[in-house]
Amino acid sequence: QLQLVESGGGLVQPGGSLRLSCAASGFTLDDYDIGWFRQAPGKEREGVLCKGSSGGTTSYADSVKGRFTVSRDNAKNTMYLQMNGLKPEDTAVYYCAAGAYCSDYETYGVAYWGKGTLVTVSS
Repeated sequence: QLQLVESGGGLVQPGGSLRLSCAASGFTLDDYDIGWFRQAPGKEREGVLCKGSSGGTTSYADSVKGRFTVSRDNAKNTMYLQMNGLKPEDTAVYYCAAGAYCSDYETYGVAYWGKGTLVTVSS
């Protein structure tokens, strides 16, 4: 089955950290540019970052630059999103994606979407 499955969301206090995982099955994740998106309550989905395939560069939205880091583990066919210094405005459902290309921090030509994982930042 061709899919992306996220995990790792939850409730965290402001200033805390979380690591999201996104495991691919049925295809090779490193063949694609990868991205993370998020959708906050009452808002449209927005791109957070995009990373090129095969060791390509990564671009981050200004709102997360310096706090979020994306990585891949090709042996596990999995990508990770390390989120540090979390703020209440980071509260959203986070989606991973595998796509055709990055344009800045946006991922285009998405072939596979995860179903999303909720991150809540609150005291």
